[in-house]
Amino acid sequence: MPTARLNSPRVLRRRIDPTTCERDYSNDEVEFMRAVDRYKRSTGRMFPTTSELLGVLRSLGYTKVVAG
Repeated sequence: MPTARLNSPRVLRRRIDPTTCERDYSNDEVEFMRAVDRYKRSTGRMFPTTSELLGVLRSLGYTKVVAG
């Protein structure tokens, strides 16, 4: 069975996390990114739907505030 070389594009692509670009994230952003990552790992879904992301937000305690 062939093995991937550590410097091959396929292996490098897997090791690069696009959410870690050079930027300072707020605590809320980091909490959300970690919650999404946990969701993806627990469900095996690489690309959660909008409804699933809404569920992640709700699990963090976010609710819609109705103006009025």
